[in-house]
Amino acid sequence: MPVIINQISGRLDESEESVIEKAIRVVGLKMNDVVKSGINKVSLDARKRNNIHFVYSVYVEVGDKKTENKLLSNKQCRLVTDSKINPVFSGEQKNGEIVIAGFGPAGMFCGLVLAEYGYRPIILERGSDVDTRIKDVTDYWSGGRLNVDSNVQFGEGGAGTFSDGKLTTRINDPLCRYVLEKFHEFGAPEEILVKAKPHIGTDNLRKIVKAIRCRITELGGKVIFNSKLDDFVLKDNRITSVIYNKSEQIDADAVVLAIGHSARDTFEMLMNKQIFMQPKPFSVGVRIEHKQTAVNESLYGEYSGNPLLPVGEYQLSHRNSEGRGVYTFCMCPGGHVVPAASEENTVVTNGMSNFSRDGENANAAVVVSVSEKDYGSGVLDGVEFARMIEKNAYLTANGRKTAPATTVRGFMNGEPSLKSNIVSTYDRGLHKCDFDKIFPDFVTDMLKTGIASFSRKMKCFSDGEALLTAPETRTSSPVRITRNESMNSVSVENLFPCGEGAGYAGGIMSAAVDGVKTALAIMSKFGR
Repeated sequence: MPVIINQISGRLDESEESVIEKAIRVVGLKMNDVVKSGINKVSLDARKRNNIHFVYSVYVEVGDKKTENKLLSNKQCRLVTDSKINPVFSGEQKNGEIVIAGFGPAGMFCGLVLAEYGYRPIILERGSDVDTRIKDVTDYWSGGRLNVDSNVQFGEGGAGTFSDGKLTTRINDPLCRYVLEKFHEFGAPEEILVKAKPHIGTDNLRKIVKAIRCRITELGGKVIFNSKLDDFVLKDNRITSVIYNKSEQIDADAVVLAIGHSARDTFEMLMNKQIFMQPKPFSVGVRIEHKQTAVNESLYGEYSGNPLLPVGEYQLSHRNSEGRGVYTFCMCPGGHVVPAASEENTVVTNGMSNFSRDGENANAAVVVSVSEKDYGSGVLDGVEFARMIEKNAYLTANGRKTAPATTVRGFMNGEPSLKSNIVSTYDRGLHKCDFDKIFPDFVTDMLKTGIASFSRKMKCFSDGEALLTAPETRTSSPVRITRNESMNSVSVENLFPCGEGAGYAGGIMSAAVDGVKTALAIMSKFGR
């Protein structure tokens, strides 16, 4: 079994071979003790500008158990995480289908695992296949009409398809490695298996989600696009069938809700069916755009421009004395700010990068945490709070197709302005706006506090010409569809809330992991 040796420093120009030899020496081994070795993970440590370096973990396989045990007695070493899954299969005969609502990361990985282990899931996706979806999205971005079912939020691959494709997560779960290996199997660059902060990019994701769908269908599963879950039939506390597109019906043994954080109409349907849900904290705010060179200089100082360094990215946070947080989220190096609405007469923004991250600007969400104390304790009060902000933003446009925006200087001084040396990447254009017309006071006050705090940590945040585009409201689901330890809804025994829309994930990786766990739970209860 490979052993991981952690915390090995390497110069920017140091070869991997040199790093591996260093790791082997550090733990008291000789090269001839090692049967196999390589780089496990690499991250950049840029905390001190006079000592920017890489930090590696190295894997080694040794020839005998005695040497392996000696290694594992060293606190710098650990066994490699096993990436295999071991399903437990139920002998219960299925009477109906396993239906998955949603083909974002959670629904996609749930469907993939089920299909690869002999099940034939039926996946309903309200949006279009990725090729059609790209046409719908680009038409909207260029000033055309919004397709409310095929947009940045809905369609093959979910909201993550139009993002930076980050595969970082705060969860520490062995299934993360399984998900990374699957992404690589379906076309992601091999580097995602090694980098501590892997990303795929929207350009790669569009190909990968299509490849995963093809595998599911090759194995006998179905993915039905332009098919919205409208209702389901309950009998004796179980779903017996699901209804989609108002009249189509499928007999169901199990139903997975992998609906994504923007399925507001589905949340309303669930509430009407008395499925237990709870309001959940989320965050709202703006997108900030800097020149990527300014971000690099803020992070790397005199090392900025070194071709051995990755494109600069950051993650910043601040909490006030009352415990409210403001933080950066979904940072997109070399990326674009994109129109991301899914409802008529609203404005929503998001961020996106290609794998190369070679655009002139960097952007990130700067968002403020909100909870029931801000918007009310009703199950869907958070949905209405976010919708109010999106509609306010639309109203400030006075019939134009543009998004409300201002420079940082204009925002901080209360005098909105678009005079900037930064060219916005938002395709539908900007109009200058006082953000007090969009957000409650506590949000704008906290945004100002956060920008001031971040400017003390990164020089680029003190640039008054940085652009702020509003609003960012789809950071995570405003509700949680409550489930028990067996992954079942507490209301219906064969309903499986899953992923980000159900309130159990926050990004591509954690949603995909939740999808895998849901598939394993289904396999333990329903036979093939």
